[in-house]
Amino acid sequence: METQLFPLLSIFFSIYLFAYFLVFRNWSPKIRPEASSCFISLFHGTPAVVLASRALFADENLTFSSVNTAAQNLALDYSIAYFLADLAHYIVFFPHDVLFIGHHLATLFVFITCRYLVAHGAFAILTLLILAEVTSACQNGWTLSGARRHDVEFAAKLYRVLSPPFYAFYSVVRGILGPLFVYNMVAYFVSGAADHVIPKWVWISWIIVVVSAISVSILWVWNLWVELFRERRASSSLEKKVR
Repeated sequence: METQLFPLLSIFFSIYLFAYFLVFRNWSPKIRPEASSCFISLFHGTPAVVLASRALFADENLTFSSVNTAAQNLALDYSIAYFLADLAHYIVFFPHDVLFIGHHLATLFVFITCRYLVAHGAFAILTLLILAEVTSACQNGWTLSGARRHDVEFAAKLYRVLSPPFYAFYSVVRGILGPLFVYNMVAYFVSGAADHVIPKWVWISWIIVVVSAISVSILWVWNLWVELFRERRASSSLEKKVR
């Protein structure tokens, strides 16, 4: 089985090391690892959306259980390589961050089983990948600016400007589009239409991982909205007192 996984994995590790030792060499040791993780995410998110979109549009026989094409397998390998590199980052620097390590392991399970075990179902997995990564560029800009907002004035301004549109974009994608697609995905698999090529335990596992990830994402962005409104309310109250 032809794979591009190992060359792609070496590329992501090289990008991470380049970011850690050169791009962010003057940043605080506390935030250098997180910044380097964001850096490789920038090289994954938007390119992954482009790769996955092109691979799906080029396939004229798309169904939730259609056989993976070479282009779809490349898109899967690209994301597997990224998540393996970022998983190594968390294991080295944040070994107690069980949530993110668990997220990466679950995501890798879905990608790897789709790519190397059943070789079917890339339409579902890559569409979910697109929905997950389409907000990536905005999220990484928000994260990087947030990491420096307390010591760099421009970063603080950028963080404040990016927060509302990022939260809104993320909410629409993860709170509306994602659940709608998952509903159609569940309906297809429950009908038994894919059982001849994708074992039931595999697609059930996919659904559990996806629903869990979307639920956590919705909870995360909800908390961000709550924090934003709390800060705006506190700022407004302070201005009234000053006047």
